[in-house]
Amino acid sequence: MFNGETGVLARPLRNEWKPSGDAPRSIIGVNRPHPPSHPLFYRRPYMATPTRGTARDAAPKVVVNHASENLERERVFTLFRQFGYLEAELNPLGLLPPQPHPDLQIDNEWAREARRLYCGSVGVEFMHIADPERRRWIQERIEADPTTVDQQRALDLLVRADLFEQTLQSRYLGNKRFSLEGGTSLLPAMDEVLDVAGERGAVELVMGMSHRGRLSLVIHLARRPAEEVFAEFEDVDPRSVLGSGDVKYHMGATGEYTTRSGKKIHIHLASNPSHLEAVDPVTVGRTRAKQDRAGNDGEKKYLPVLVHGDAAFAGQGITAETMNYADLSGFTVGGTIHIIVNNLIGFTTNSREAHSSRFAAQLARRQAIPIFHVNGEDVDAVIRIARIATEYRYKFGTDVVVDLIGYRRHGHSEVDDPTVTQPLMYKAIKEHPPLYQIYAKALGVENIAERAAAVKAEFEAAQKSATKFTKKPQMRDLPKYWDNYFGGRYKPEYEEPTGVSREELANLSERLTTYPEDFHIHPKVKKMLEQRQEMGSGKKPLDYGMAEALAFASLVKQGIPIRLSGQDSRRATFNQRHSVLFDIQDETEYVPLRHIAPGQAACDIYNSTLSEAGVMGFEYGYSRDYPEALVMWEAQFGDFANVAQAVIDQFVCAGEDKWNLLSGLVLLLPHGYEGQGPEHSSARIERFLQLAARDNIQICQPSNAAQYFHLLRRQALRKWRKPLVVFTPKSMLRHPDALSPLEDLTHQRFLPVLPDAEAHDAKRILVCTGKIGHELRTERQKRNDMSTAIVFLEQMYPFPEADLAAELERHSAARDIVWVQEEPANMGALNYVLPRLKRIANERPVLSVKRSGSASPSTGSAKAHEVEQKTLLALAFTMQD
Repeated sequence: MFNGETGVLARPLRNEWKPSGDAPRSIIGVNRPHPPSHPLFYRRPYMATPTRGTARDAAPKVVVNHASENLERERVFTLFRQFGYLEAELNPLGLLPPQPHPDLQIDNEWAREARRLYCGSVGVEFMHIADPERRRWIQERIEADPTTVDQQRALDLLVRADLFEQTLQSRYLGNKRFSLEGGTSLLPAMDEVLDVAGERGAVELVMGMSHRGRLSLVIHLARRPAEEVFAEFEDVDPRSVLGSGDVKYHMGATGEYTTRSGKKIHIHLASNPSHLEAVDPVTVGRTRAKQDRAGNDGEKKYLPVLVHGDAAFAGQGITAETMNYADLSGFTVGGTIHIIVNNLIGFTTNSREAHSSRFAAQLARRQAIPIFHVNGEDVDAVIRIARIATEYRYKFGTDVVVDLIGYRRHGHSEVDDPTVTQPLMYKAIKEHPPLYQIYAKALGVENIAERAAAVKAEFEAAQKSATKFTKKPQMRDLPKYWDNYFGGRYKPEYEEPTGVSREELANLSERLTTYPEDFHIHPKVKKMLEQRQEMGSGKKPLDYGMAEALAFASLVKQGIPIRLSGQDSRRATFNQRHSVLFDIQDETEYVPLRHIAPGQAACDIYNSTLSEAGVMGFEYGYSRDYPEALVMWEAQFGDFANVAQAVIDQFVCAGEDKWNLLSGLVLLLPHGYEGQGPEHSSARIERFLQLAARDNIQICQPSNAAQYFHLLRRQALRKWRKPLVVFTPKSMLRHPDALSPLEDLTHQRFLPVLPDAEAHDAKRILVCTGKIGHELRTERQKRNDMSTAIVFLEQMYPFPEADLAAELERHSAARDIVWVQEEPANMGALNYVLPRLKRIANERPVLSVKRSGSASPSTGSAKAHEVEQKTLLALAFTMQD
């Protein structure tokens, strides 16, 4: 390992790198040591590269003939293509020069040429890409003569970026704004990205980014008036967002950008919370929805760009989750351009403390994609790399990473003092002029002070205008496809009939259970389809799987697209869906739901990667730009949704309140206590109920197949767009008590409360939800106790107070009301339901039966579970007030 203090190679690193696919092992060598992983080992830009001596282990130049010269040149260039990025001149502040890589200590004409190309202001990691065509394409672009840059346009963007930030700093000192200063070359880079995209047919840029530089991009990229941003600082309309809204550097924006070549491209900057990288899958999902809407050439028309901070890119796992599904059929968008605005610091944390790799961007090396490191103060190089990266995306349809290395002029949020934790860095920053001044000097522009003064006056006038605003500005325009959908508080008139006639159900069942004559179906699946045929004809009651299939089939026939993804969702975790049939001889696929009727809507059901946050975020994003579709994410077990808690908290539950953005995403979360242990029991009902307010979401647990059918159709058919959380069954999927007669699917609505028509002169009312209700019914039958009514609460939120009160009043002779749940006392719906039951109980006692409070959702012992469950059931019928 290289010792940065002594400059001594102490010992080689194991498996540090391997030879590329087509490079001779004898030329490159194996297991040679790398230099240290300190991220600041770069040299100041615009400095002449020093002459280097010949290393002891470098091969001597041998010139015998042209053939040997070509071999030697290729050997040298191969080494620099492989490792040149490690000695590139990437630090604008000149802090700690790069350490020499032992394989690059060569001094001959080819080494000097290769060093100029691969160790200047640009360092490229691409030799890990297996495809020789892609490697060849990159090296040809890097080794070609640079393209012409519109330097005056770039200079104007730099001036405007710095002067905008300086105006904010002077007018709103002490306000958080997450300045772009130190990384202003992001703007010329984006200008070039858009120019290339426009040349290739792009109509919209879908962009997700964290806070830094966001306000500058709102006015310079989305072209929103500067007054709108200044008005956010003035906080002109606080009463309009009491209890809601969000801070200015989280808000999204839309606008139109005119490229250098005159093309107009719509900009959509997605709203983003402080969970910085959580916006990544949301942005990609939104892009996929827009591309699907566009049909052919959707990947050309809609370009996703993600702008990251270096610490977040390296540190937050959702980044890796999002990049991992970049090439998978259900999630690909034809490549995302990732730009890391690299400050070499995260809040107060140095890079060497934030990631183990030398560069934050090296997380992306798991993918076969290029990583371009570029010194953020070599503006011409930044523009050139932005063009190459965008061309690569359009050429090969994959992700690409641009690591834009700069600095952060102020503290993390402009209100803290970074000299406390990084005194040397901030001493250098204090003495470092703004980039527009450096660039203007390099171009020989003499009137830069006058140009800056004019821009400053423009922003100061905009700031003064903003003080006269009386209403909060709207920085975005919703697409037309949202015109027919709305949010807000619930009203009964929003309901739509959900029933389907028996004749139509029979027709749908025929299509769902039919497959090609020459299709070799699995015997078990054939038997299942035969059973479903009987269900569809009314000969047998329906299970959840058939009820869901009929709901999907009826919707696609009505023109409503279906999209469902999750781990193992095509077959389903509990073997209940089988949406895709496989030929057992050649694994040919047949999807009955795609053969329901001519002109039907799409039905796409995907197995996802082993990811919760990344995939749920994608599906939330998809639902944001496809409101007509029924979009669903399914957990393998409901418990696993907690891995996506940030997406649930920040987007699913709070998106409307914070950003006035709607979603109809459905979360299917298998829930129920069957003795399978702590991580296979609870989907954490209590967490969703705690997040529920102002009709922001719907929380339901359908207790039979027909209720599930109506719930899915209700979600798709009504125009009121709210996320729906469904606690789906596991053991009850095929249980006789949860089956439904075909006739129940012809009823016209989902019932928020299922009444008990069997109890007579009830003395006690048991109120419950889900599986425990069926167990209570079985227990009641054993006890021959028809004086106890069992009422299912099918919708917990919005709370169906009127429906439940009416059912309680129907059993007016009952002396007490008991809430029964499987979950421990500190979990489940207890703390939410109990006060509401007391409010409508008409002074009758309200009791509760539940497991004792616990840190863990359930026992890990099946036998202990059985004892607990029997005790719960007995107490429900025997406990006294």
